[in-house]
Amino acid sequence: MAVTDEGRGGRTPVVIVDDLHVKYRVFASGKAAGSARSGLLNLTRGVREVHALKGVSLTAYENETIGVVGSNGSGKSTLMRALTGLTPPASGAVYARSRPNLLGVGAALLPNLSGSRNIILGGLAMGFSREEMEELKPQIAEFADLGDSLDLPMRTYSSGMQARLKFSIAAARSHDILIIDEALAVGDKAFRKRSEARIRELATEAGTIFLVSHSMTSIRDTCARTIWINRGVLEMDGPTDEVVRAYEASR
Repeated sequence: MAVTDEGRGGRTPVVIVDDLHVKYRVFASGKAAGSARSGLLNLTRGVREVHALKGVSLTAYENETIGVVGSNGSGKSTLMRALTGLTPPASGAVYARSRPNLLGVGAALLPNLSGSRNIILGGLAMGFSREEMEELKPQIAEFADLGDSLDLPMRTYSSGMQARLKFSIAAARSHDILIIDEALAVGDKAFRKRSEARIRELATEAGTIFLVSHSMTSIRDTCARTIWINRGVLEMDGPTDEVVRAYEASR
């Protein structure tokens, strides 16, 4: 199914989630059954199936910035991983105009390398040339507010510094479909404001953004539309103020 048809009101659909179900198996807590004769544990008896997403359907359009809210364990991150193809569906499907990018290039960053070298490495992982990254490195470092830590190993960084660096690298280029999962929950107020401003810029550059956050202030300041995931179900999808108000009233 190609995402090419014009949506309602002449808007172009970019992502379509069609009756998406995601299930996975986990080991339940408690004593595992065993065999005295073999001395081996029967771990299969402790396996439990979790139905993480239950028939989620939605359409995201070009130039939308969509907030994603829900309590811990509600299925928000599972949905985002399904959008990127990292988590396969049990049934249903996800259709996208291009492959969604999950903000953060953590898998490419190496703790023993400096922030400076990781900027180059992260950019190469996103498809930049080395020359482009050498040119972009000063502004990325400035945006991340690394200061004198730029040339120190990344393992010496706080979790907040690491998250700022990942955001700054990923936000250096425009993405057709970008997923930001809790990226704005770190850093001081000034960095969050810079991040929000950059997200708005990315959205106007023909991009569609999903912003997952527990900060309702960030959601309200950044997103016109918000979806609420509740226990694996799409509880509500609509204007941000309405959805956030309903979500906050349920807590």
